[in-house]
Amino acid sequence: MKGAEIYFLCFSFLYAIFFLSLHSNNDITTIPKKARDMTTNRIKTLIIRFENEIARSQISAFRGAIVSALDNDNVLFHNHYGDKLRYSYPLIQYKRIHKKAAIVCIGDGTEAISEFFTSAKFSVNLNGRQTDLKIDDIKAYNTVVQCWQHPIPYSLRGWLALNSENYATFTSTESLVERTVMLEKILIGNILSALKGMDLTAEDDIVCSITSMSEPRMVRFKNTKLMSIDVEFKSNISLPDFIGLGKHTSVGYGTLTRKPEKKEQ
Repeated sequence: MKGAEIYFLCFSFLYAIFFLSLHSNNDITTIPKKARDMTTNRIKTLIIRFENEIARSQISAFRGAIVSALDNDNVLFHNHYGDKLRYSYPLIQYKRIHKKAAIVCIGDGTEAISEFFTSAKFSVNLNGRQTDLKIDDIKAYNTVVQCWQHPIPYSLRGWLALNSENYATFTSTESLVERTVMLEKILIGNILSALKGMDLTAEDDIVCSITSMSEPRMVRFKNTKLMSIDVEFKSNISLPDFIGLGKHTSVGYGTLTRKPEKKEQ
């Protein structure tokens, strides 16, 4: 048996183990057992991290390389129906986590990703260069998604919050308070859109409070300049780590992570 075949068989076995763990109570939200038993709002996620380092500008090419390696054309991998876009929330998202290539699979995306694994094509064409992808880490979660009485702290990196219409409003607003309120409303809307795409609903009103934000910076996406911003915020809803919020989440923008909560002295 060739080394590549051994690697693939071992990896398939590991994937099966991790996929089975999706059906367990592996929550990133620490809640009492009684509350867990009463909760039906859950979403499965699978975080696949590779050893390969990529630049922020290579994430789109990384997605293209994965899609090209597939034996079948599954819309969840690229969000296109031929020349038309699938406008629903992307359930397979391509990321750069700690400088390394990663794939975040959500809901139905956790099952669709098996098509890439079974293709056994871990040698992909990345920006015209043949690259051997090496798995570094796989983690599976079954996250409780619901509103709580206590706020949960988050970080949101590379958030593309604004469209052409509200960008003009934002830039013409001098008040930092008004800008913050505007972004908080957009953030709530982004969370609701993500929940809808994950086939989930919030049983209570979602509250978001931005606690800090970076200076806006301009990024280029498909020859269009967009405003990117990093924010820290607190919300009453629990969400999975590494999902995307806002525009162009399929290629790594608006990556959400939970911040460690400070313990009371």
